[in-house]
Amino acid sequence: QVQLVESGGGLVEPGGSLRLSCDASGIIFSFYAMGWYRQTPGKQHEFELVAQIGRRDTTKYADSVKGRFTISRDNAKNTLYLQMNSLKPEDTAVYYCNTAPEIPMYWGQGTQVTVSS
Repeated sequence: QVQLVESGGGLVEPGGSLRLSCDASGIIFSFYAMGWYRQTPGKQHEFELVAQIGRRDTTKYADSVKGRFTISRDNAKNTLYLQMNSLKPEDTAVYYCNTAPEIPMYWGQGTQVTVSS
């Protein structure tokens, strides 16, 4: 059974930083390109891909987070990370990890990130 468990979210002021983690089990993690997605308030049925990392650590970012977010992976720990710096109120969302492209049955519970003063 595949499980993707996100953690590390919270409430942070604009300009602050957070580091998200995603612990994967039930899959051969190193075989997959992985991504971080988010659902923003009012768009609960849309998953926006904000960052992805390939099997050989090539990365790609949405324009809205480029230069502020960094995705990384540790295949030995089956863990995906998202370092988020210079956070803005518009980054407020529930963040999820999944394969890239996503496999619908793999969605976890996500982790809430709220950027507010």
